[in-house]
Amino acid sequence: MRDKIVALTDNLSRTIVGKEKPIRLVMVALLSGGHALLEDVPGVGKTLLAKSLARSINGRFQRVQCTPDLLPTDVTGTNIWNPNSREFEFLPGPVFANVLLADEINRATPRTQSALLEVMEEKQVTVDGEARQVPKPFFVIATQNPVEYQGTFPLPEAQMDRFTISLSMGYPSEAEELQMLQKQLQRVKVEELEPCISLEDVQELQRLTSLVKVTPSLQQYMLSIVRATRTDDDISLGVSPRGTVALQRATQAVAFLQERDYATPDDVKYVAPHVLSHRLIVANGRQPQAIIERLLRSQAVEPELMAA
Repeated sequence: MRDKIVALTDNLSRTIVGKEKPIRLVMVALLSGGHALLEDVPGVGKTLLAKSLARSINGRFQRVQCTPDLLPTDVTGTNIWNPNSREFEFLPGPVFANVLLADEINRATPRTQSALLEVMEEKQVTVDGEARQVPKPFFVIATQNPVEYQGTFPLPEAQMDRFTISLSMGYPSEAEELQMLQKQLQRVKVEELEPCISLEDVQELQRLTSLVKVTPSLQQYMLSIVRATRTDDDISLGVSPRGTVALQRATQAVAFLQERDYATPDDVKYVAPHVLSHRLIVANGRQPQAIIERLLRSQAVEPELMAA
């Protein structure tokens, strides 16, 4: 499946300039069967990335612009009365898509935010007691502005725990921004992207990712990092067991993208700050990602892992 991965990466790079690591991290979230949280200021390409991904995999794209007056049924869908058939009919909400962009998710009320909990975890929504499956694959990219808090509702820990990866796009360099201007003149638009892989290919890539070998020694290394977050003085609330599972799945995805059928400590180190930091509640104003990087340096790697 190497050609599929290269084609997807190249297709995304046509519209997303100079963002190799964010593209790779989003692909890690997709291949591991999880979801991605993009925390960044407006205008750095978050929406463009989500649209480009949906086009590239020939999937259905839906966007929810989160506002305080957004209702849960605006996300999941609702039953409406059809006077002709004299019965209720289900009107699907935007979650019935392959790629869902929840823009500025922290502007929605907790009630609406919770509507995403079931679908992100169970890949289904329950309306009037009836469960309905969303399409496969189902991938959520949520965004929030980390510097603007007026009129927002911070995501609870249970919601943050649903995201496999958190990342920041960041401002482009001067050369990258110049390249963006040049591409604008060339009219490289997301609508012009041609699908390069199919939805079936994505599901097969996810299946193969789950087969990447993780040795017991590497699992013990991951556990040492996770459990260290639960006893560190700078952390009020450490990583949950769901976070441990997410770290292993993301590590497998990193290895798979490197064209390996086995994972290494370097794969763990690459992805751990993005998998674990948003799951922490820190004390004393510390930076979560810096804490995870410190814990990575403090945890010894077994000799057999180094040899592998």
